[in-house]
Amino acid sequence: MSDTTAVTSTPTNDAGNATTENQTATTTPESTPATTPEAGAANAQATETKDGEKTPEPQVPESYEFTMPEGVELDTAAADEFSAIAKELKLDQATAQKVADVGAKMAQRWADKQAEQVQSWVEQVKTDKEIGGDKLDENLATARKAMEAFGTPELKDVLNATGLGNHPAVIKAFLKVGKAISEDGFITGKPAGAETDMAKKLFPNMN
Repeated sequence: MSDTTAVTSTPTNDAGNATTENQTATTTPESTPATTPEAGAANAQATETKDGEKTPEPQVPESYEFTMPEGVELDTAAADEFSAIAKELKLDQATAQKVADVGAKMAQRWADKQAEQVQSWVEQVKTDKEIGGDKLDENLATARKAMEAFGTPELKDVLNATGLGNHPAVIKAFLKVGKAISEDGFITGKPAGAETDMAKKLFPNMN
């Protein structure tokens, strides 16, 4: 019997290297696109709404009703202006009230500081060596004469509204004018009652 040798062909790859039937082909994964902030936001939004649930829209009222802390008066003009902004931002009543509360607290703090400042001016006037002390009432009466002679209603309103009528520098200025016109005889004194009323109006908290 003649010996025969079985010849088995071995598959080769393109490079000529032998391969086996069980060899696993190597695959190159597709490149994963980089995540951008915009894509992240989109994914987050998709996650939030993937179940079909949407965030409910805020209940914007037809008109807002604001309540102020005790002792604070509601500024209707400011409230109307803020209502328009709140409606534009689609704020519900509760959220708009929270913002209004912050504004009211800030306004109250400013008013308190202003009152403290005015009171400090009053104390400075009372103890001032030039206009205060025993001559305080006399000097205020002279300053009032100058105000009555030259002060306009608008100026009086400003001095009373801001409290500047109590500022030492303002009183000293009117005192000098009052002394000048009294010496020149340009003005005569008014009844005591009228001057007293003017003192309360021009120099509040000074009595």
